[in-house]
Amino acid sequence: MVPTLNGRVQTRVLALGVIGFLVALIITPVLPTGSLSLGQSYRVTLSILLATVLVGVLWELLYHFLQQFRWEKDWPTLFGFLTMVNEGALMWVLVRYTTVVLPESLRPSATAFLIQFVVTWIVFWLIVNGPMRVVFHRWRFQGGRFV
Repeated sequence: MVPTLNGRVQTRVLALGVIGFLVALIITPVLPTGSLSLGQSYRVTLSILLATVLVGVLWELLYHFLQQFRWEKDWPTLFGFLTMVNEGALMWVLVRYTTVVLPESLRPSATAFLIQFVVTWIVFWLIVNGPMRVVFHRWRFQGGRFV
């Protein structure tokens, strides 16, 4: 079954929240954050993660609209992986050039942002398209919904 809009939003929020949080806990201490303390580094990575989850819900609405023009009403799996590029670019603009996500004093370097975003996205994509389908075997028959 093709995931519904509601299912995709639930999957994104739940999985990115849990997986992204665990990835942030692991990689934050080794990110090149310069003079930031460990607490400030965690604030940066978790703020970016939260913003990614929230903006991701808006992305799902856009993706749902675009999918209506496709015969299957869904993306090929590779498209789901490649959305990392446009979502990452938007998040970089929000993080670097606005104060919506972080104050100016806590803006990360491009390297730190790129490492966090790419690692989180790859781990998220691999788990959602692999082990999660085994552990939550009824998930796909419920349109991707958890609730």
